[in-house]
Amino acid sequence: MPTFRYKAIASDGQAVTGALQADNQSAALRLLDEQSLFPVSVEEGGGAAASVISGRKKKVKLRHQTSFYTQLADLLRAGVPLLRSLEVLGRQNTSPVLSAVLRDVREDVASGETLGDAMAKHPNAFADLHVTMVRAGESGGFLEDVLTRIALFAERQDELRNKLIGSMIYPFVLMTAGTTIVMFLMIFVVPELRKHLREEAFNTLSYIVFGVTDVLLGYYHVILIAMAVIAVAIYAYLKTEQGKITWDRVKLKGPMLGKIITMVAICRFCRILGTLLANGVPILQALEIAKDSTGNRILSERIGEAATSVQKGESLSTPLGTSGLFPEDVIDMMAVAEESNNLDNVLVQIADTNETRTARTIDVAVRLLEPILLLVMAVLVLCIALALLLPILTMSQGGGM
Repeated sequence: MPTFRYKAIASDGQAVTGALQADNQSAALRLLDEQSLFPVSVEEGGGAAASVISGRKKKVKLRHQTSFYTQLADLLRAGVPLLRSLEVLGRQNTSPVLSAVLRDVREDVASGETLGDAMAKHPNAFADLHVTMVRAGESGGFLEDVLTRIALFAERQDELRNKLIGSMIYPFVLMTAGTTIVMFLMIFVVPELRKHLREEAFNTLSYIVFGVTDVLLGYYHVILIAMAVIAVAIYAYLKTEQGKITWDRVKLKGPMLGKIITMVAICRFCRILGTLLANGVPILQALEIAKDSTGNRILSERIGEAATSVQKGESLSTPLGTSGLFPEDVIDMMAVAEESNNLDNVLVQIADTNETRTARTIDVAVRLLEPILLLVMAVLVLCIALALLLPILTMSQGGGM
């Protein structure tokens, strides 16, 4: 149910601000009328500015979230009250969007809400996983530790994402440039040279290249429309629940990237679960929180099934091992950790080890991708060159030039 922030005038003439939850704006206005409040403005969501292009609430960058969690943990650990800490952080100008959100969060906390509930009203600023962990930290009395752990987790996530994006820049530029060159040759160069060649000098490669050129020139509008329709259809399907499940399954089982994506999700799960267990959260509650940290419905479903087995008194490693998604070495380490009652520390160790290993795998994959792209483009250009040069040589030898 969406949250609406309002400014209103009470029956005694006093200005009142606050937030309420309603199905739509009309329902929010009815609720205000029932409270004898005259609405001045009613806006959905928090106070963060909306994007001019999309109209949606602007997202808070991950590095700003990391800074917020770290600073809030330091302030609380130093004995500064929560309201005062939020007020101090809300005055910072590093991120205007986050500052606006924090001012709203402070107002909600001052009105009696918990920090987790106040943060949940701003999905543009705080991930569901972070909100859930904050709620667990508040209920368990270890909020400062949870905030520090969230900051560390968000920082690692940001580093991995930036590393992956940075590694893919050169292959992307290489692929874009190569595609542009090949399309230029096929659309502009090949048709012009073809006019000067005789058909009896064509070879099989020439017929293939000239056939592709004819299709591109004669049916380009059909190709563009077909590509647009396919893209829209895929996008619409991926927005459905079944489409999301299918996409999550493809990500886990896809070639090359499947293992990397799976290990990133497993590392995230292990780190969150280990952190929660280390801070005294019961294992069933910790599993319920940690399963959503994977970011994959298939993996979350398997972890949920494991939680059901744990509730029946079984071990955690057995159902996770039968899921077929967790590597055997990870399962073995978890099984030994359960026997030695050291699961929290081992889970964090698993995350540390496999994150380093996954980062190396990403480096190797990107380094292999670059020569593969160069080789593919070289083969395409060579095919076009042979399709044109061989007929020219044949005509030259036959005295036709």
